[in-house]
Amino acid sequence: MAPADLDKRAELTVWPSRSLGRSAEGRPFATLREALAAAAEDAQPWIITEAGDILSPRWIRANSPPAPCSSRIFNVRA
Repeated sequence: MAPADLDKRAELTVWPSRSLGRSAEGRPFATLREALAAAAEDAQPWIITEAGDILSPRWIRANSPPAPCSSRIFNVRA
């Protein structure tokens, strides 16, 4: 996958992880970057790129930007 692929269309599909007989529905995104960001929120995300590549949940986790963590600000006195 080339860096330019991040700016092409992609479809995010989430399969229910523990529900038998349920179908998955895809959500189109303008770019793969947007689909990767949205996939970070879902349990079993799969992405189909404009070129037809199928990205597994493992690939998505390995290549997604880190999720912003909620952090506290501590006052430290010297």
